[in-house]
Amino acid sequence: MNTWLSFLQGGMLDLGPWALVGVTLALTHVTIAAVTLYLHRSQAHRGVDLHPAVAHFFRFWLWLTTGMVTREWVAIHRKHHAKCEREGDPHSPAVFGLAQVFFRGAELYRDEARNAETLARYGHGTPDDWIERRLYGRYNLLGVSLMLILDLALFGVLGLTVWAVQMAWIPFWAAGVVNGLGHAWGYRNFACPDDSTNVAPWGLLIGGEELHNNHHAYGTSAKFSSRWYEFDLGWAYIRILQFLGLAKVRRVAPRLRLRAPESVDVLGQDQLQGIIAHRYEVLARYSGVVKAAVAHELKALKLRHRRGERLLLRRCRKWLVRDDAQLAPREQAQVDRALSLAPALSTLVQMRRELTALWESSSASSEQLLADLRAWCARAQASGIDGLEQFALRLGRYAA
Repeated sequence: MNTWLSFLQGGMLDLGPWALVGVTLALTHVTIAAVTLYLHRSQAHRGVDLHPAVAHFFRFWLWLTTGMVTREWVAIHRKHHAKCEREGDPHSPAVFGLAQVFFRGAELYRDEARNAETLARYGHGTPDDWIERRLYGRYNLLGVSLMLILDLALFGVLGLTVWAVQMAWIPFWAAGVVNGLGHAWGYRNFACPDDSTNVAPWGLLIGGEELHNNHHAYGTSAKFSSRWYEFDLGWAYIRILQFLGLAKVRRVAPRLRLRAPESVDVLGQDQLQGIIAHRYEVLARYSGVVKAAVAHELKALKLRHRRGERLLLRRCRKWLVRDDAQLAPREQAQVDRALSLAPALSTLVQMRRELTALWESSSASSEQLLADLRAWCARAQASGIDGLEQFALRLGRYAA
């Protein structure tokens, strides 16, 4: 009886409290690595190829710890990118609200997983072998049940707590934090056409997924960090696997190259290609110009005691750096009213629209795009807006 009670209390390993916490965190981190390396960077975006043994280990581990089916996860994630922040996005705070995504993200995932059209359109190229069809996909709840039995055997009755943490880990961090907070709170390096943010510059806890804005700017890149102070733990794991011959990197974001100011002469094709390749970085810098102009205008309105106009501009300042398609009709109406009161801001917003139209054009030749870019820069330098003039000069430094 004592032996049985001892087994129930500590299981086969009989770990102390802190050791049990450490093991639990280690187990959940393996799950995080499986999601970010296998499901996300390898399967969904093809940024890295994993050795079959590594890929299958991750498949098996995810079957045990999450019950997620590769095809379902990949299809839902690809649809998120295809329809980001618009109707049809499976888990956007802009569509469902932040609270809904944060607290019910896993339920939104399960709802979309039942959509056969989503799986057919976005789930291509995922594993479709015998074990996927006959075991992982068909009996996905069997894996998490086996994990429960294993946890109870290893850790005793506290294994139930370990198992509960494992089951809640991905729904909370991936569905809640990344899909929720990662589109509502944080900082942005790139002005991509969605609300994605970097939740933190150090991607340690969830394997680099914290750098969500960087990922949305360059979706197929295997590396999520972009600034010198950012750290992507998932990328560190990829480099280790690459060194061991267990991974092959297929794509990374292009590295920003700037020519020296004194070497800038006339805008050419090299500058055009560099601007297009780094368009979200370009727009982020342009957003800085707009924000500086807004701050200047707010100060001027305060000195002139124009309280109503100042409140309107303060309310609109975050909308001035967004695409028109992202704004609701009510928001657009307020932006139009604010711009009618500030000619310089109106010029900045209009020229932002024209700049984005350059790389969104699908019919213009490269020669026409270059001519349009030169004309845009000429008008910017003649605008009389200091920030815009400096921005136009910087465009000439981009290189492919």
